[in-house]
Amino acid sequence: MGKLTDAVKHLILLNVLFFVASSIVGPKLTAWFALFFPESTNFGVWQFLTHMFMHGGLMHILFNMYALWAFGSPLEQMWGRNKFLFFYFSAGIGAGLIYTAVNYYQFNGIYNELVSLGMPGPEIQKILESGRYNTSILEKVSEERLVEMYQIYNTPAVGASGAIYGVLVAFGMTYPNAKLALIFLPVPIAAKYFIPVLIALDLFSGVTGFSIFGGGIAHFAHVGGALIGFIMMKYWEKNQFKRWN
Repeated sequence: MGKLTDAVKHLILLNVLFFVASSIVGPKLTAWFALFFPESTNFGVWQFLTHMFMHGGLMHILFNMYALWAFGSPLEQMWGRNKFLFFYFSAGIGAGLIYTAVNYYQFNGIYNELVSLGMPGPEIQKILESGRYNTSILEKVSEERLVEMYQIYNTPAVGASGAIYGVLVAFGMTYPNAKLALIFLPVPIAAKYFIPVLIALDLFSGVTGFSIFGGGIAHFAHVGGALIGFIMMKYWEKNQFKRWN
């Protein structure tokens, strides 16, 4: 932590530019670049990359960019620019893929349940597009399930958090005894304990639906980025990609 390295600096600049542009252009930019559910008419395969530069608010981008500087700069200093960028984008894209796969599994479970109850496709599509439905269906399926399906279909994922979680894992594996602390828990804890606990909390929130850090968080994107980061770090322990330094 300390020096702002070249790749990290340019990533932060790009994120800020996208944030300013989205504030000016509005929902249209979100429709192009945020990561939508594959069945949505707004979905584009490029969104697995571009969603990493979109953010949902000022605090969202501030936290992510701070983490990118604090934990990414030491890794770039050690690895070099190219290897760091490869790792960063691999974790971010991988996070988007895993997040989408989990959403697809959850969505299809509810969709197939409605089909098994005899609901025709056009009526299900009406729920997905408008959120409206015949209340008689609530006798067979809960409102929570219908809301979950609607939100999966219509709510895009934004943010560099998946890539950041990959960076966090790499930092923790490289500097396991570095002391870290959360704002609301200002007690320094070694990275080798702090980061696994943080990921475990995200996994808990993703599985149970009880979000410890607030609503609107793509927990499985965080977990996905952390998983990709861990796999890449274990692979690189075998001295791969030294030529990139």
